[in-house]
Amino acid sequence: MSTTDLSGGVSPDTFRAVLGRFASGITVVTLSDPMGRPHGMTVSAFSSVSMTPPLILVCIDRIATMLPLFEPAGTFGVNLLSGEQADLSRRFADEAMELRFDGVAWEPGPGGAPWLDAAHANLACRVTQRVTAGDHEIIVGLVIGARHADASDPLVYHRGTYARLR
Repeated sequence: MSTTDLSGGVSPDTFRAVLGRFASGITVVTLSDPMGRPHGMTVSAFSSVSMTPPLILVCIDRIATMLPLFEPAGTFGVNLLSGEQADLSRRFADEAMELRFDGVAWEPGPGGAPWLDAAHANLACRVTQRVTAGDHEIIVGLVIGARHADASDPLVYHRGTYARLR
């Protein structure tokens, strides 16, 4: 069992191992660029922030190629993946950015950001705040649209493995 490092921090390996024990849902965050082209990436760092007003946050690595597109887009989508969409999670994490939407069914949500078909739930958000924190950018979004599927199960990620809740 690993413990805290005596220099006042936790080693990156220990930190990653501990956080891997936290089960999280998987999202694909999407937006449309100024030319109307869809972009998306897999994000597990997602959370609700406030009920009134309805706010969420996503954390994006500062070296992510999609990060500079948030400002001109102004709106973004959060697609909570269903238990049958592990392939989409991998695709939006690993595939080259320009190929991620090839053959993927989607429609524009409120504000224009892509909503993936058959997702467990979808949110449309307007960027309200950006905060730099370590090697990530925290993007806070005001929810301007939402929908959910009653018949699907969510996709969950825990200790490097996908799972479904039933």
